[in-house]
Amino acid sequence: MASGEVNIVWLQAGGCTGCSVSFLNAIHPSAPDLLIEQFLPGTHLSLSYHPTLMAGQGEGALQVFDQLPDGDFVLALEGSIPRKEHFCTIGEVNGREITVTEKFLDLADRASLMLGVGTCAAFGGIPAGCPNPGGYRAAGVVMEENGIETPLVHVPGCPPHPDWINTTILEYLSTGGDVALDPLGRPEIIYGQLIHENCQRRPYFDEGKFAEKPGDPECLHKVGCKGPITYADCPLREWNDGLNWCVKAGGPCQGCTQPEFIEEATPIYQELAEDRLPKIGEQAKVGGTDE
Repeated sequence: MASGEVNIVWLQAGGCTGCSVSFLNAIHPSAPDLLIEQFLPGTHLSLSYHPTLMAGQGEGALQVFDQLPDGDFVLALEGSIPRKEHFCTIGEVNGREITVTEKFLDLADRASLMLGVGTCAAFGGIPAGCPNPGGYRAAGVVMEENGIETPLVHVPGCPPHPDWINTTILEYLSTGGDVALDPLGRPEIIYGQLIHENCQRRPYFDEGKFAEKPGDPECLHKVGCKGPITYADCPLREWNDGLNWCVKAGGPCQGCTQPEFIEEATPIYQELAEDRLPKIGEQAKVGGTDE
């Protein structure tokens, strides 16, 4: 089990900051409690760098990176990494722009653990969708291209549930890194079952009773629900402190935890053809392209 202070560096690349907002919406524990109290007995998390939340700015803030002990911090990446230069920068040092790609490669190689927070970091997500002028791609793709072998755990979702982020960190620290992952590098404790297996509307699907429009009470398969091909515990955990989730609120699951999101998951409100359902995972273009 980890002990002492665990440094967390949160780097933001091509994305919308939604994952950070979700993290701030954590309730049990809340984000302040997570960073003030002991996360585990004898273990305290220190959010050493977060461009949206920290007060420090400019070159002074970037000096945090140089003070991090190699192999003794967790890197959380939000957003996907661009291939094209200057599509995403994090600041300047001595008048020179520091690109997020440059800093990501440096930090990912030095970190003890790499977390791909959100679908953009994990699989490319919306920034990597066609036409992708910046050449955005997933963190794992960039790491593989550059021979970086730091352990990588994906925490996808658009955005991910705040509990998913906290649970993944807890699992890693409490087990010494022995976290059971699925074939896509996601914690099985969170992404081990299909939405479809636990959906409250599953009986309607089995009975062949389908909604004609979002908001109808029956199964939402005919209006584009991706629950049969999406792995997450949304029906069991629910969102907003266990209040609701997409399908319970009347909208179809959009498949946001999957590598198919967003290219193969659209149009959102159009039923997936039956011949696509068993093949959609095989068709996924994980990580984005330059086209």
